[in-house]
Amino acid sequence: MSKRLAEVARKVGVSEATVSRVLNDKPGVSEATRKAVLTALDVLGYERPTKLRGERARLVGLVLPELTNPIFPALAEIIGGALTQNGYTPLLCTQNAGGITEADYVELLLQQQVSGVIFLGGLYSQADAMHEHYDRLRQVNLPTVLVNARIPRLDFATVSTDDAAAAEQAVLHLHQLGHRRIGMLLGPVDHIPSQRKLEAATRLLARLGEPLPDAMVVRGLYSLESGQAGASRLFAEGATAIVCASDLLALGAIRAARRAGRAVPADVSVVGFDDSALMSCTEPPLTTVRQPIESMGRTVIDLLLSQIAGTVEAGDELLFEPELVLRGSTGPVPRPPA
Repeated sequence: MSKRLAEVARKVGVSEATVSRVLNDKPGVSEATRKAVLTALDVLGYERPTKLRGERARLVGLVLPELTNPIFPALAEIIGGALTQNGYTPLLCTQNAGGITEADYVELLLQQQVSGVIFLGGLYSQADAMHEHYDRLRQVNLPTVLVNARIPRLDFATVSTDDAAAAEQAVLHLHQLGHRRIGMLLGPVDHIPSQRKLEAATRLLARLGEPLPDAMVVRGLYSLESGQAGASRLFAEGATAIVCASDLLALGAIRAARRAGRAVPADVSVVGFDDSALMSCTEPPLTTVRQPIESMGRTVIDLLLSQIAGTVEAGDELLFEPELVLRGSTGPVPRPPA
């Protein structure tokens, strides 16, 4: 108790006696000082005394890693609409390079006394990233839901597409078309969804008698440019088909094929992941693995509201079955010239 008083007093710049009066709801403290002490308690991760907790605002933080990948705005629209229907106001928190970090947003949301937080992708999916700000959410027991696979240590309610099933569907489709030089274009090495996709593809190809060489696995960022650069490396290794970890990577792979004078799918086949908006309107229309974002979004809301109501505890990961959508970017393996 004395350690807590000392920390809060230093944070606010008042005496420990003043902090004690606030915590015991005693008179003789200005309203500004009282608010400063209670905010310091939240920031330092200490629970407020029961009689001082009050009711949380009907706000929910919606944290997105970016807006350039169309899957994130699509998810945000579904989840934000459902929050509004249930009487909550979503606070959109979008990150960008050099701007406010995920940890900064967590502190801002805690200061706003939000009722919960939903992450649509984030650092929890990267094993080597900083994770201390998630511990802050756990310390104050704030209802939290993560979308996309997380590292095992973070025991939060999680809604994910089954990455292993997605990779198996894509690889099996290409194998049935006759492709034997199948490349994998994935996210960073420590990215959990990419790890799951790679493990599943490796197991499946081994069962099919076609071990996956290291040279046929390329890592990169989730961008068009990264997809183009990575696909160029795979084509140089002789890949006739590429499984991509996002639609943006797949579009970059198609661009790389065209720059190399190759036709899609006559010369090379490309499979994306997400089935984000307008993928049926590309040239050629993109074969991709669809994430069931409508049902995932509804489940995210159910999990969050159940935590807010205190009827369920966080910790489980719910996996949703993806669906392979066949379009024009995949075809039979090209025959070697006579």
